[in-house]
Order: sequence, then structure tokens, then C-alpha cells
Amino acid sequence: MNFLDEMKMRAKQNKKTIVLPETSDERILKAAQIVLSENIADLILIGNREKILAQGYDLSSAKFIEQIDNAQTLDLANKLYELRKNKGMTLEDAKDLLLNDPLYFAVMLVKDGIADAMVAGAINSTANVLRPALQILKTAPSAKLVSAVFVMVTQNKNFGYDGTLVFGDCAINQNPTSEQLAEIAKSSADTFKKLIGAEPVVAMLSHSTKGSAKHADVDKVLNATKIIKDSNPDFDIDGELQLDAAIVDSVAKIKAKDSNVAGRANVLIFPDLDAGNIGYKLVQRFGCAQAFGPITQGISKPVNDLSRGCSAQDIVGVVAITCVQAQ
Repeated sequence: MNFLDEMKMRAKQNKKTIVLPETSDERILKAAQIVLSENIADLILIGNREKILAQGYDLSSAKFIEQIDNAQTLDLANKLYELRKNKGMTLEDAKDLLLNDPLYFAVMLVKDGIADAMVAGAINSTANVLRPALQILKTAPSAKLVSAVFVMVTQNKNFGYDGTLVFGDCAINQNPTSEQLAEIAKSSADTFKKLIGAEPVVAMLSHSTKGSAKHADVDKVLNATKIIKDSNPDFDIDGELQLDAAIVDSVAKIKAKDSNVAGRANVLIFPDLDAGNIGYKLVQRFGCAQAFGPITQGISKPVNDLSRGCSAQDIVGVVAITCVQAQ
């Protein structure tokens, strides 16, 4: 069973309700039809029922909630006001935001327990998707940092865990410190274990392997690795490692023969956002890999972003993953 089929199967075992606010995008509606027809999740679609159904997709089993001035919106506005009044928000501001911004409206549905999670980002930037999540849902008590990973499903079964790897951070933290890199690594390892069901083997990536280059960027990766090893001595992690040393056994035997991670890593932690974002897209486009994400880590309830270049099938995959996270 491939990764996507595994996620769908697990989602169906304990169905969750996912809210999709970007119903003006045809990819979202096509994906919603697939999710409903395969019984992966219950869906809430934000918008006018008649207008959405007029697009021709079989979405009749979804729940539709419109952003209109009614008792439900007023109740949500009162709750949003209570959450944000210390930041200067008025009740009128809260009401106006919910009537005009579907992302804030959808996140309030998650906060209020009407939905279990939200998926968006097909037509919105990562910053726009995460802003209401961070303001309303906030960081999970166990997390020090919100970050994001992609689950990469490659055609080469020799890489990662049967061809599947987790890449982080590819969407949020621009230039993380050593401490932040350590948090990203720990969260990404947890995500790998929860979604893939195997033991994470974490490589802290760099342009250097075991001292082959000297630079402050290399020191940052070394320090992050040390932070994790000092606090979690049993953590299966090593760095600094170049990409080929991390995943190719023959290269690992030359460059990092004493490493217990080199050549078999399944979680790849990039030193900064430029490397992570470029890296996942190279693997996706040149390597013909499936890229599911960005999958966020560290928010108190699941809110997952989509790449604006996503396909309907990508959206289905992220919905299924989000369901598993919400379980």
C-alpha cells in the first residue's frame, strides 16, 4: 500500500471534519468531490451552497456555511473578540473580519469545535493561511516553534523509508537559529513517526560533511545537532551531512563512515528556508516525486497549508494527512 492509500485508510477509520474555505478554486471543489466520494472525511465548505453546487461537482453531502450576518457569525465574532481584545480588536472588527475573510471564519470554526481542522493555501500565501491559525488557535503547549514539512514520496524505494521522506522546514522559518533548527528536527521526527509509522532517522543537512568545510552556517547545523543529542541521547540523528552522504549508502561509506545516520536518513532537515523550499521543489519536479504539504507542526489544532501549485490530488492527500493528524 502506498503512502496516500495508507493515509486515506487511516482517515476513514476515525473520520474527522475538515473545513475548506477556498471554494472559489476549482481544484478545491474537485478535491472535495473525491474526498466525499471516497468517504475520507466530512467536509465543511465556506460559501453559498447553490453557487458552489452550480459548478457541477457532486458535493451535496458536504455541509455549507456562508459568511452572512446571522446568529452563528455573531457568536463566533464575540468569541474572536474575547480572544483578541487585548490586542486592540473591537467586536465590530471581529465581526467585519469574519464576514469578509474566509480564512479567519474557517479557523474560528476549528476553534469552536465545529470543524476538527482546516486546509487552505491553494489561492492564499502561507503567511495568510497561518496568521489566523497562530492568532486564534496558537502554538500547542508542547511546542516551542511552529514549522512545516513536506512528505516526499519518491519513485526510488532505496531512499528514505521505502521511498518516503520528510523534508523540513520548507515553508515557514526563514533563517532558523541552532535552537530553532533543533526544534524543527524534533517536530519533523515526530511527524514522520506519526504519519509513516516507522522510526525516524534524521540528517541535519549542510554543504559540508563532518568538517569538510568551515563556516558559520556549518557551525549552526553542528550546534543544532549537539542540542538534540545532549537532551535526547537516544535520538537517531547526525550532522552536519551533505545530501548525498545522508541518503546514499556508497557515498556515506566514503564521507561519513562512522555515522549511524549517513546513507539511511529518512528525515532531512535543511539549514534554512531557501534550501528547504528549493530542495523539495527540485525533488518534486525533476524527480517526479509526490509532495504532500506543507504540513504544519506546533499549532494546537491541525491547520495545513497547500502549495499554490497544487493539484486536486495533492489536496486530497493533504486532507487525508490532516485527518490523521486530527485523530
